[in-house]
Amino acid sequence: MAGLEALYASARAAVSRPQDALLCGLHWELVRHGYRCLGAGEQPRPDERKSELLPAGWEANKEVYTLRYKSTDDARELLLKAIMVEDSMIVNVMDRTSQKVADVTLAVADYINPEHLDDFHKVYKNMEELRAKISSGIIAPLGGPAEKEKEPKAEKEDPVLPKDYDPLMAPPRHPAGTRAPSWPRPVNPFAVGGEDLDPFGGRSGGMIVDPLRSGFRQPGIDPSTGLPSRLPPGAVPPGARFDPFGPVGAGRGRPDPDHLPPPGYDDMFM
Repeated sequence: MAGLEALYASARAAVSRPQDALLCGLHWELVRHGYRCLGAGEQPRPDERKSELLPAGWEANKEVYTLRYKSTDDARELLLKAIMVEDSMIVNVMDRTSQKVADVTLAVADYINPEHLDDFHKVYKNMEELRAKISSGIIAPLGGPAEKEKEPKAEKEDPVLPKDYDPLMAPPRHPAGTRAPSWPRPVNPFAVGGEDLDPFGGRSGGMIVDPLRSGFRQPGIDPSTGLPSRLPPGAVPPGARFDPFGPVGAGRGRPDPDHLPPPGYDDMFM
């Protein structure tokens, strides 16, 4: 309604009859649907241009209003004639491009209050019904309105991918219902052998295989494994590097450091 209010204010001096106010409403609906007025009369003029306002002399003939319109995309050109028959306005519109014709009849008293022509806020009534009749009787039969300028849709941004992402690389496959093992993080390459020099075994990077620090979850190991009797309490301090006397647990598949005998262990002369 804000646009119609500005239009009515610009045309107020030429509005002297109820049908003038109705034509202003009809004109604004065409503007809302993507049309602009070229001028009054059937014949074009050399200096005419598209405008949202009504042209000069649009109200010269109170019985037959003749206006020409063009869509904003220049795809359609309309010739509108609004003829007064008693208390009704018969609107005929022809699309000069496609030769399609549409018409609608509007009862002036249904949409205009004749006693309030100088007050825009009171002159119109039943505007929703008026818009619906113009849309269904004129706009739709002519092939639909020229689309109004729409705000550009925000483009979907591509998801942020890591720099080393490779779309051709197959994802890692794990058996259903299992989780990938949590491998220990790699140690400092310059710390290799450092644990062998630490008598307390608090560093990492030793070159001796220690089954107690292999990085896998271990069951409780009994230091007395392989002995006929148990070691006394405290014989093996907590956290000490200790090689059990016998195999650690039953059915262990990983090698024990004692599986490899020292060189020449079976040479009686050594």
